[in-house]
Amino acid sequence: MARDRHTGEDYVRPIRRLLVGLILLVMAAVFLLWRIEDSPRVERLRAEVIDRVVPSLDWAMAPMTGIATMAANFQSYSQLHEQNRQLRRELQQMRAWREAALQLEQENAKLLDLNNVRLDPRLTYITGVVTADSGSPFRQSVLVNVGRRDGVLDGWPAMDGMGLVGRISGVGRTTSRVLLLTDTSSRIPVTIQPSGQRAILTGDNTVYPPIDFLENPDVVRPGDRVVSSGDGNMFPADLLVGQVTMSTDGRLRVRLAADYERLEFLRVLRSHEAETVSDPGKLIVPEPRELFGPPAPALEPPAETADAEPADG
Repeated sequence: MARDRHTGEDYVRPIRRLLVGLILLVMAAVFLLWRIEDSPRVERLRAEVIDRVVPSLDWAMAPMTGIATMAANFQSYSQLHEQNRQLRRELQQMRAWREAALQLEQENAKLLDLNNVRLDPRLTYITGVVTADSGSPFRQSVLVNVGRRDGVLDGWPAMDGMGLVGRISGVGRTTSRVLLLTDTSSRIPVTIQPSGQRAILTGDNTVYPPIDFLENPDVVRPGDRVVSSGDGNMFPADLLVGQVTMSTDGRLRVRLAADYERLEFLRVLRSHEAETVSDPGKLIVPEPRELFGPPAPALEPPAETADAEPADG
């Protein structure tokens, strides 16, 4: 048995060597054949071999082609994913920078307006800091750190760096309460430019208070400028309030110019003193001399009965 096993191994080795030699010989012949370039016959033979062999190997090359395509696509996807992550990071940074720039721009505009702008040469103001928000679902107001010691009076208007905020409603020694234009108890007369229409801005606890008692709504357009009218000596005239906008229900409202989300500084305007009415009767009819000439002489009071008629007896 051992001898037969050794005999089989003696036959395998020569066959293996012969096959390896034939393969090397074929490869060398193919190499030499492929390297020949001057012979037209060799060129035709080469073309026929390619035409017969290559199409039949498409099915064998398909997996390799698919794997190469998948590798290229995965590499491209990885690059796109990394670029997308980088762009998202840059976009997040730009949003943060944009928000910071907007806040700085608004604060700068407020401070410049509070310190430098004077709406009326006769109109002075005092600047206060918002210390607390005393608002509620039923009352919209804030507290500022100026009060009676600073000469603040009820009814004076308050503005931020953008526009009218409200009016003083309640004064303490060191603080004051500012009733905002959005409060339900707020009513101010306004003028809509450029049409010059007079109306009343009515607070309704929303950031877009409606316009009431408008004379001719047809001449008012969204985007028109809204300023205080000065009627009734409630507010000085031409204080910026906001712009007209149209709500979804078709009602005209005002987009307030003041930034109610960032009320940090308020400018309390010292309004002109209202004219004191000493004679209410003049508001109804003029004096008699204005209609009938000079006034009549005053009648002497009647004498007492005891002096006019002596007593009997």
